Amino acid sequence: MNKRVLLIGDAKSFMVNSIVKGLTQAGLQVVTALPVPDEIEKVEDCPEVIILYLEDDLAGMTEILTYLDDKIEEDSKEALFMIGGLVEKDMVNEYIPERNISGYFTRPLNVKQLAESLDSFFDMTSDVKSEEKKSILVVDDDGTMLRTLKNWLSRKYNVYMANSGMSAITLLAKNKVDLILLDYEMPVVSGPQVLEMIKSEPSTANIPVMFLTGRSDKESVMTAVTLKPEKYLLKSMSSFELIQNIDQFFAEH
Repeated sequence: MNKRVLLIGDAKSFMVNSIVKGLTQAGLQVVTALPVPDEIEKVEDCPEVIILYLEDDLAGMTEILTYLDDKIEEDSKEALFMIGGLVEKDMVNEYIPERNISGYFTRPLNVKQLAESLDSFFDMTSDVKSEEKKSILVVDDDGTMLRTLKNWLSRKYNVYMANSGMSAITLLAKNKVDLILLDYEMPVVSGPQVLEMIKSEPSTANIPVMFLTGRSDKESVMTAVTLKPEKYLLKSMSSFELIQNIDQFFAEH
């Protein structure tokens, strides 16, 4: 598989140059670009894996951070990794939501660890033959979230989408799936209500269900856990974390 990454940073700097050498030695193909939107637009056949080297002063990187956030939102297949300090890690979410960042590596950087993480990401997101793919139903009333999850998962899995609980029940009557990712909070028919309907029908009772939610407070988590889903996944998860959780589940079952 062609493991290409775009490293955004000044290739003349010692650290960026060291990262390029380390990743290249690890078998990755590295394309570089300055942290300027126009320079990234010039990159031909732009890699879907992007690494941004953060400078100490994020104020000077507002334009590139905003650009990358828009780019990830427009094409959810792209994965964004970042390298920076602990201070920058706390500040970067002001510009880019946590779910749009697949991984953050703090300085001083262990380039070998970075290469291993990128290798794992490529392995997790590599295309799988259609006949080998498991099927996942994603249920969410948010159209943007549905499209994002479909883009993240479709390389490895056959993905069905439903924008309401009743649409999900109708779809399950006609299609066999191996896993359901179910939005916990939906209007009209909530996630817990949909789960009850799924479990009450013999034809769907054994389909594993994972809740998706934007709420991480203790009360919400405990309420969801009592309903005994396979997992309770936060919508703020990166593509890397989400796929890792699903891969792990299928590997264990």
